[in-house]
Amino acid sequence: MTTIEKSIDVLVPVRTAYNQWTQFESFPYFMEGVERVIQVDDRTTHWETTVAGAHREFDAEITEQHPDERVAWHTTEGPSHGGVVTFHRLDEHSTRVSLQMEYEPDTLAEKAGAALGIVGGRVSGDLQRFKEYIEQQGHETGAWRGNIDAPPQSPMPHPPARDDAAAGRDDPADVEARPIYPGIPGPGLPRMQP
Repeated sequence: MTTIEKSIDVLVPVRTAYNQWTQFESFPYFMEGVERVIQVDDRTTHWETTVAGAHREFDAEITEQHPDERVAWHTTEGPSHGGVVTFHRLDEHSTRVSLQMEYEPDTLAEKAGAALGIVGGRVSGDLQRFKEYIEQQGHETGAWRGNIDAPPQSPMPHPPARDDAAAGRDDPADVEARPIYPGIPGPGLPRMQP
């Protein structure tokens, strides 16, 4: 996986920046290579892109969305990528838009582009064009103010119960020093050698 993190400050209130970002069908106006985005429903978008001459179509699911704060997504088919864009109020009239994206380069050209930082440059350009787009308008072209909560996380499973006495390990100090999960030191101090 390749990770890209970029931010840009825009001279509009946080509400305006967020509202415009939720207008996914406007992305072709400022995202290079994005030909069309269709909002299928509150959670699903369909994308058509052309990058380095390769046309692709894929669906993405919005996994979390909170007004004036964040939008997170991942693809459900096609090229594997996902990310989150967050909106940070700097003052009444300006907002920091931060984007973190992870993707799996598929083709040799995509792997070379990732290694050379070409995708990071493209993301920076997209954010700069978003800044110009929203600042020139001064207002959003629409808004969706609904909430989508992240799916609940599964709790970490408990290790199986052990019968140390039956296994011939009846020294409590020996049990204390063993890790509960591999790679994580167990509680207590290591045993001292006599």
